[in-house]
Amino acid sequence: MSGDMQMEPVNGGTWQVGGALLHHWRAAAFVPNATPEDMLTLLRDFNHLSRHYAPEVVSSRALTDNGETATLAVRLKEQIVVTIVLDAEYEVETKLSGDDRGYSVSRSTHLWQIDNPGTAQERRRPPGEDDGFLWRLNSYWSFARASQGDTSRRQGLLIECEAVSLTRDVPLGLGWLVTPIIADLPRQELEFTLKATKNVLSARVAQEENR
Repeated sequence: MSGDMQMEPVNGGTWQVGGALLHHWRAAAFVPNATPEDMLTLLRDFNHLSRHYAPEVVSSRALTDNGETATLAVRLKEQIVVTIVLDAEYEVETKLSGDDRGYSVSRSTHLWQIDNPGTAQERRRPPGEDDGFLWRLNSYWSFARASQGDTSRRQGLLIECEAVSLTRDVPLGLGWLVTPIIADLPRQELEFTLKATKNVLSARVAQEENR
């Protein structure tokens, strides 16, 4: 409630799973005066994610949108020593579960690494022929209104995000060089996402209060 973000690795943050690395982090923050409806609106703004999450999100659009469920196409840009561009598709479920809380589940179904992005030679690498920088990325949001009964606490919204991602294992002999980068990137990306979300919500609250 102090305004600081809380971040922590789950089960150590990164571990090996059969030739791959699984990364699991979670983070939480408090947004004064925001509401569950504000968060729901942001999470469902499928066609404008690049406004809120640039430069990591280059573009996005809803392929299908049935209200509580949607299929998204998103272009991502990751900076891992070199710049990596990925096309991703996600299945998303977002809803309120009562008057004071809600959740969103986003599961990646396809990820393609892009060669020569933005040029006439742009192409998607076939599955299995990419560099393995990101094979899957699932995000699990939960959000709840702060306790209305405790008047000593500022009112607002508690938001939490868990991110689970899958990447290739570290090439033999390069662990000393690559492991710190791979292990820390999921934390950095989650921190960026939570900060961006908090900033958007705070800006919307300020806009509403100034009307």
